Amino acid sequence: MAKVFAIANQKGGVGKTTTCVNLAASLVATQRRVLLIDLDPQGNATTGSGIDKLTLEHSVYDVLVGNCDLRDAMQVSEHGGYQLLPANRDLTAAEVTLLELPNKEQRLRQALAPVRDNYDFILIDCPPALSMLTVNALVAADGVIIPMQCEYYALEGLSDLVNSIQRIGALLNPALRIEGILRTMYDGRIGLTQDVTAQLQAHFADALYDTTIPRNVRLAEAPSHGMPALMYDKGSRGARAYLDLAKELVTRQRRSPRAATA
Repeated sequence: MAKVFAIANQKGGVGKTTTCVNLAASLVATQRRVLLIDLDPQGNATTGSGIDKLTLEHSVYDVLVGNCDLRDAMQVSEHGGYQLLPANRDLTAAEVTLLELPNKEQRLRQALAPVRDNYDFILIDCPPALSMLTVNALVAADGVIIPMQCEYYALEGLSDLVNSIQRIGALLNPALRIEGILRTMYDGRIGLTQDVTAQLQAHFADALYDTTIPRNVRLAEAPSHGMPALMYDKGSRGARAYLDLAKELVTRQRRSPRAATA
């Protein structure tokens, strides 16, 4: 059965979508079966996967509100090699629509149940807010991967996010845990980066990934071509970093489950 990971951070611009698309492609490169779910109304993971979000017949919105089955909405990323549940601006309406539906926090979890055995990993790209969409992702997930920059404001936001994860876990998904914290846009030469890393190591211990994602032009360019960095420039530092992350993630799954605390 697939491990389901929500890639989440309440702060925008930290590399959530970049991580989703590139980690999905890198897991495929390690011979894993992957489903990527775009749960952000901006639909950036959809376009970054080479799918035109403006011409979708069905999207994740239709799945959440019961207009279609999950399989009917899925697409294949030609370059990434993974399956995609796409999103577009229709998803904005889900915030209001879900409030009127039964089991509103469980809609994504229920939709995934029939297909979890078909995959090794399911990754969910969350919007940058603790919305009903993000709640659905956290209820459906086994764990949360948190991309963050090594900045002090990011540390403050991380504390708020951890508290939110704990509350949602206590109320709706007792098995939910922090799978890992990923340092993005990383530059180890900067003193602040080292200071923040030391604090993360002190508070989160083994939950902090050894892999770091550097600032990299190829990572920034790849989405405009509708492909992961691994296919755009497999020799780039960014592509190699996400391959390392995929290998670290797979290795961690062979270990006993950990519980991360704030």
